[in-house]
Amino acid sequence: MNNAFATIAKAGICALLAATVVSCNNQGTKPAATVATADSAQAQVEKIVFVNIDTLLEKYEYFKDVRTKLEEKAKKAQADLQSRSNAFQREVADYQQKAPTMSAADRQSTEERLARKQDELARHNQNASASFAQEEASENEKLYSRITDYLKKHAKENGYKLVLTYSAANPGVLYADESLEITTEVLTALNAAYATEKKK
Repeated sequence: MNNAFATIAKAGICALLAATVVSCNNQGTKPAATVATADSAQAQVEKIVFVNIDTLLEKYEYFKDVRTKLEEKAKKAQADLQSRSNAFQREVADYQQKAPTMSAADRQSTEERLARKQDELARHNQNASASFAQEEASENEKLYSRITDYLKKHAKENGYKLVLTYSAANPGVLYADESLEITTEVLTALNAAYATEKKK
């Protein structure tokens, strides 16, 4: 669960983050008829920064809290399913033990009841899995929104034209100078905002 949620979160954020920030910063820009110089080219390059998404997710308190909450829910759901499954297996074992002494009508009735229970158990499992997947997707959307909303504001305030993401699992950026990394300042601001929110 832990790895699955982190992987989904990373994939979603990496796929959409840069596009959102670029889109935000391109609104209202008009082409200027100027000759590009080495200095202006250098200034443009410096408007590109990156965030290490692995570090961000590892140290972002909001993500850690969400991950813990989802892990606890997954454990409870698994325990509930295991309990239901064990109870059903006991009923099946009890029936198998008593079947030789039961009448044909009783056997048929019991088998039909057990078949219905098995179907109910399968449906319960499917519904629980679907519900959990939906909640996980919803939490990923919230996480993505928190990060991108902050990055849009931060990019505007600092004149960044592009914010890239780096992840060891999905290295879209093969190399970036450390001076372009803004992970720590983004992480500090996100954690501060979340700490304030938790106090309310």
